[in-house]
Amino acid sequence: MLHPSYNEMIKKMNETAGEGDKQLTSRFSLVIAASKRARQINAGSEPLVKVQDKEKNLSTAVDELFAGKVHVLEDVEEPEIEAEEGEELIEEA
Repeated sequence: MLHPSYNEMIKKMNETAGEGDKQLTSRFSLVIAASKRARQINAGSEPLVKVQDKEKNLSTAVDELFAGKVHVLEDVEEPEIEAEEGEELIEEA
């Protein structure tokens, strides 16, 4: 059994959300937030909570989210760029 539960985590994160933070409404958004933070830790970011010796980065990310150390920000929509005549747009991968 996962502790804390999804429902507990979503409730706690929404209670501690500040201005500009996203209100989580689904398990999917919670999983995405945890995986993004785990990738940041994998890339060398320092954990924001005390870590046990062999704790995995995803577990650390979940602990940070539950402790309110990490917040999920609202998506900012990027403006569309239109190509002028004779130009091509290259999408970044």
